[in-house]
Amino acid sequence: GGPTEIPALVRRLGASALVADFSPLRPVREALDAVVGALCRDAASVTVHQVDAHNVVPVWAASGKLEYSAKTFRSKMNKVLDEYLVEFPELGEVVPWDREQPKDIDWDTLIDTVCSQAEDVPEIDWCEPGEAAAMEALLGTKDGFLTKRIKSYDSDRNYPTKPMALSGLSPYLHFGHISAQRCALEAKKRRHLSPKSVDAFLEELIIRRELADNFCYYQPHYDSVAGAWEWARKTLKDHAADKREHIYTREQLENAKTADPLWNASQLEMVHHGKMHGFMRMYWAKKILEWTSGPEEALSIAIYLNDKYHIDGRDPNGYVGCMWSICGLHDQGWKERPVFGKIRYMNYAGCKRKFNVDAYISYVKRLVAQPKKRKPEESLNSAAKYSKSEKD
Repeated sequence: GGPTEIPALVRRLGASALVADFSPLRPVREALDAVVGALCRDAASVTVHQVDAHNVVPVWAASGKLEYSAKTFRSKMNKVLDEYLVEFPELGEVVPWDREQPKDIDWDTLIDTVCSQAEDVPEIDWCEPGEAAAMEALLGTKDGFLTKRIKSYDSDRNYPTKPMALSGLSPYLHFGHISAQRCALEAKKRRHLSPKSVDAFLEELIIRRELADNFCYYQPHYDSVAGAWEWARKTLKDHAADKREHIYTREQLENAKTADPLWNASQLEMVHHGKMHGFMRMYWAKKILEWTSGPEEALSIAIYLNDKYHIDGRDPNGYVGCMWSICGLHDQGWKERPVFGKIRYMNYAGCKRKFNVDAYISYVKRLVAQPKKRKPEESLNSAAKYSKSEKD
């Protein structure tokens, strides 16, 4: 009801200003445009301010155009980062609200509606929602990322068998329970303890995350092959008719019914854990390109599954991750090969060289089978007993 209810509330309150958050994604931009349009039609003058709290540097201040790669974007960001990466100002006196009280919300009905729309998506319970839980994930005394786990981030984050090396912050960032700016400020304070890991974390949190917003903001086709660069569109088109070893339907992929046990494990990790390891996300999406009838279908299936099952789905990072994997976005052309053309290739043998594939597969099996209320590292510890020793 935003496009009608918000302007109506502004009128009833006689408000003179409206402050809106920012998202580069189509549904949010369209909703805000509708609100602004309705307010413009009113006689009363209302100023609308939009604040980009999603990013450290507002997307329009970081760059005025679509950036080609992390390299071009990074140099622009580094020029302005110090101006924006500063502590939040203290809140002044908060005046208690004595105007119209909001209507009671029937939370039970809302939750039932959401659950029925989610159909068969399993509930996850490894992350608690809210600001306190977000701060615990960042700075907690037991498992906090910056307090307990940051040291191994630089060396271990690309190993799917080491899930605790990841920050685990993306759900909190996605739902706005913590800001990237707060995470970055706290990380900078601790840089002297593990400089390489903190720098790697800041690169992901600020440069890569904001590059994703840059893409979705300046490229209207952020979720289709039409949004890829020309070299990638050409190579994908040249190889669209290449013979594929397997062709799977969306249902087969969704139900993890492929001939590749590693891919199946990554799909099941996403379905049952609500989150797939970042390295596996790349392999997962690239295999969808290999196993569907063409790049458009591959991209739409990858995005459908990403948004349905990932707790951090429907996020600029997710669209850019799928575009990177399938359409070579923010990447370069590689040696030409069937199906992929010049898009970077990944395969099972490469994964096997990189990490203990069997340990990852047994970890996911236990994750799927176990009763809830356990953390991923517990599942992995028990899986490790049943598998060969770690090769990395």
